[in-house]
Amino acid sequence: MPQGQPSVVPKDGLTTRQRRNRPLVLVHTGIGKGKSTAAFGLALRAWNQGWPIGVFQFVKSAKWKVGEENALKVLGASEQGGSVDWHKMGEGWSWIQRAPAEGETTNEDKAREGWEQVKRDLAAERYKLYVLDEFAYPLHWGWIDVEEVVAVLRDRPGTQHVVITGRNAPQPLLDFADLVTDMSKVKHPMDAGQKGQRGIEW
Repeated sequence: MPQGQPSVVPKDGLTTRQRRNRPLVLVHTGIGKGKSTAAFGLALRAWNQGWPIGVFQFVKSAKWKVGEENALKVLGASEQGGSVDWHKMGEGWSWIQRAPAEGETTNEDKAREGWEQVKRDLAAERYKLYVLDEFAYPLHWGWIDVEEVVAVLRDRPGTQHVVITGRNAPQPLLDFADLVTDMSKVKHPMDAGQKGQRGIEW
């Protein structure tokens, strides 16, 4: 297996093995396509290692059936790798604003409830990999306090890895994360008027 060689060896008192196995926070942001896709690819690697995986989708509705959900659920149930739990914390694309009916829980409330569940699972060390899909949006909109998120992630116990996706990830999160990838768009079929298609977008 190819292994990357670090360009710097910090004087932190850790052995190579300790440093290699420390838990990571990864952020996939930017306006380009592929942020969630890359996170689900990471989940496939985690599944192969036998890790329990928790996927938390923060703006996709329970009605939205993405291909990765079906594939990872089937793999999780196969008992050949790690387990997979899939949670949907939103009622659709939350930037399409809709006035909630009387007594109805708002998208903001649902996002906060989702974050509270993530906090409980982190405290219980329930998963080895957390995919917080589109979580950058409620942070960007101010629904969830980014400083609290950074503090919770900094203090999480054990060796739990967390990947966060979505445009406009706030700077404090980027500063804290171990790995940040900015997906930039060079060209996209939508530029030529083509809508998303089955097997490519979902």
